[in-house]
Amino acid sequence: MEFEAQQVAQLTGGIVEGDPHARISSFAKIEEGKPGDISFLANPKYESFIYTTGSSVVLVSKAFVATQPVNATLIRVDDPYESVARLLQLYESMKPKRSGIDPLAFVSPTATIGKDVYLAPFAVVGDNAIIGDGAQLYPHATVGDGARIGRGTILYSNSVIYHGCTVGSNCIIHAGAVIGADGFGFAPTADGYEKIPQIGNVTIEDDVEIGANTCIDRSTMGSTIIRKGVKLDNLIQIAHNVEVGSNTVMSAQVGVAGSAKIGEWCMLGGQVGVSGHIKVGPRTLAGAQSGITGKKFIEKGNVAVMGYPAIEHGNFARSAAIYKNLPDLVRQINELQKQVDALRAEKEK
Repeated sequence: MEFEAQQVAQLTGGIVEGDPHARISSFAKIEEGKPGDISFLANPKYESFIYTTGSSVVLVSKAFVATQPVNATLIRVDDPYESVARLLQLYESMKPKRSGIDPLAFVSPTATIGKDVYLAPFAVVGDNAIIGDGAQLYPHATVGDGARIGRGTILYSNSVIYHGCTVGSNCIIHAGAVIGADGFGFAPTADGYEKIPQIGNVTIEDDVEIGANTCIDRSTMGSTIIRKGVKLDNLIQIAHNVEVGSNTVMSAQVGVAGSAKIGEWCMLGGQVGVSGHIKVGPRTLAGAQSGITGKKFIEKGNVAVMGYPAIEHGNFARSAAIYKNLPDLVRQINELQKQVDALRAEKEK
């Protein structure tokens, strides 16, 4: 697929500066670009590469001011990062989609398979499962008995949708993800731990993306719920009976304990931990490795937090500035204590 710079400008609402007929056929990072590539400059730290890049076209901000000659054709847009994301989506949508059921796939006679579905070799669809139109199951993807997969959803290799779970339309489940394994429920007894049956399921709404090797546990009763538009990174653990609000995003290695409720439009950085049975309000931003243990100001949402236990981000920054000086402060306090003790001893003579 080839495009001219002018066509790209029309798609992104940009302005061409240079050759409007410059042809591009692929994407590249600005520091690795070669003729025929399109790149983008969104972070000022990479500005030096725009003067040396081999890319034919570079997307830049309308406010960008070059300090040296630029060989590439520029397309000035409001937001280069958003524009390249839009172009990548278009590029991906133009790829031909696979369809058809491979002879090596297993489909239960009681399953319902929609139109234009792709089932790769060794994909498995269980009893009474429903696969929506245009869904794609790659090798060893497994859909359990009674599970439902929505229209246009993609299950990559070795992803597993357990029995009775529901995945909405236009979702992407990456390799190795497990949806609907038992929640971690055990009752202590004199002889050890007795397993509590997990008889609920997982419900994933539309337009959700779930990263590789992420696990979402089925509920004890009812549903573990992932709302519309949620994006989960790789290696995330969502425990039983959790609810994640719409359009919330989580980075790698986030862990959410049982029955926690996460509001909409939250952003949880890498390795954030959320305690069980608490509420995180909408639009909460949690920095990497924060530990959210249930505070009233977090329940209200619209707050940025950091640290363990998580506190307001500005407070954390001030505390961190003090923390690094604690050894000096301790020495000063000890020295002052010695002086006080000496004055007391002198006074008692």
